Amino acid sequence: MIKLIATDMDGTFLRGDMSYDEVKFAALHEKMNKQHIQFVVASGNQYYQLRSFFTQYANIIYLAENGAYIRTPEKELIVHHFEADQVTAILNQLGTVQNIKMLICGRKSAYALSTVDAAHVEQMRNYYHHLDVIDRYDQIDDDVLKFAISCPPEMTERIVNELAEKLRGLAEPTSSGHGDIDLIQPGINKAAGLKELGQLLDTKLAEMVVFGDGGNDLEMIREVGLGVAMANAQPNVKEASAAQTGDNESQGVLSFLETQVL
Repeated sequence: MIKLIATDMDGTFLRGDMSYDEVKFAALHEKMNKQHIQFVVASGNQYYQLRSFFTQYANIIYLAENGAYIRTPEKELIVHHFEADQVTAILNQLGTVQNIKMLICGRKSAYALSTVDAAHVEQMRNYYHHLDVIDRYDQIDDDVLKFAISCPPEMTERIVNELAEKLRGLAEPTSSGHGDIDLIQPGINKAAGLKELGQLLDTKLAEMVVFGDGGNDLEMIREVGLGVAMANAQPNVKEASAAQTGDNESQGVLSFLETQVL
């Protein structure tokens, strides 16, 4: 019996222009409500950005920042953050890595140094609707949930490996490719977040269906009852999945839900 449906957003639920078939989703969401199935948005992105896609829905749960921050529109449910000494140690190590740009992602906002080029900051505002530009890291008065790294796409794999070595025991790099790398807390990922959320909702991982396309979806694709990969997913995500659907541009998530689940 399916009790929960969770989906990644970029490259999965959303088209490339960050839109989705809102009419079809509304009809499917009504079916979910009638069947008492919880819909969850599971993304590496910021809660405030994710919420902007579903402002008319009060009962969606947001598993944001790769599982570090889980909440409803009304209240926080689960928060995991780095300790202050861990943040300092990570920043010291990141200072030795070439060819990266960085945001620090907190509970209240994301933060970019004023030395980061303005064009990059504006691009990141598409994914972080709360984003403050600061002069020094010690100006941050917030719980740090993750670090968001951008690098030249062709360097992604090399930089992921470099970060994994430098930050062993402090943070884990995960990437959906294309030059985007998240540094997450060890043991905190989408699957762990869904397991914790499931404990609150009395729902087992085996009772969940999830959709994803990238490296930060791998754990949940593997661990839930039905992990579905997009046609545009990375090869390792497809290999880990139990089923596949169309690509994000053709709204593969909604098609699969309509024909196979609801």
